[in-house]
Amino acid sequence: MNEKLVISVSGKGGSGKTTATALILRYLIERGGKTILAIDADPATNLPDVLGVSIEKTVGMVESELKEKLGRSEIPASVTKKEFLEGQIYRILVETSNFDLLAMGRSEGEGCYCSINYLLTSIIDSISKNYDLTIMDMEAGLEHVSRRTDRDVDLMLVVTDPSRMGLQTASRIRELAKEVHIDFKKAYLIGNQFPPESEQQLRIKAEEMGYELAGLIPTDPSVASFNATGRPLLELPPSSPALIAISGITQRLDLGN
Repeated sequence: MNEKLVISVSGKGGSGKTTATALILRYLIERGGKTILAIDADPATNLPDVLGVSIEKTVGMVESELKEKLGRSEIPASVTKKEFLEGQIYRILVETSNFDLLAMGRSEGEGCYCSINYLLTSIIDSISKNYDLTIMDMEAGLEHVSRRTDRDVDLMLVVTDPSRMGLQTASRIRELAKEVHIDFKKAYLIGNQFPPESEQQLRIKAEEMGYELAGLIPTDPSVASFNATGRPLLELPPSSPALIAISGITQRLDLGN
């Protein structure tokens, strides 16, 4: 695929969506030839740690600072809210040699989180056009779908573990996407920590829910070890079963060409 792509990765909390995001990014970096933007759209902001990247501020912090400045009348009349936000967001964009990273975070204090999600949409529209591929680690659960923060996504990847709740969440995400009229080019299901013999059964389940099965990520002790010690998943050895599996999945999605 030579066109620019925006990919979202979502699923139940603890399903492995952040791990899958990091592994897909690792594969794409190794293949090379693409400019990549990674967006941590989960307020928990775990993706930077998994990638071994330090961030100073999130978009949520920038928004909170703007609210405080507006309350104290510290923003010049000649500067619009949009101009202030855009300038600050570009300043907090972390650039690495292989990809750039933006963390959404959440607004501090009381107030609705809706403006952050509206801002996320505008960020995708403006910033992602500068990259060949944008991959977003979405917040856990269903809220991002009900708020339509996936509306400009080309590929929706939903990660599920073998639990009933994981599969129910994946099913509901697909249903909600249809209810709020979000149109994806493709919607894929990724099974995390499923035994190999369950692939055909999960494939049937995925099709029933309206997904294509992208593949399975096996239980991988090295991933657990890296996460436990805080070591970046980008440093996983090539022999990692999870990394080998994600290589096949990514090739199936046609993201590495």
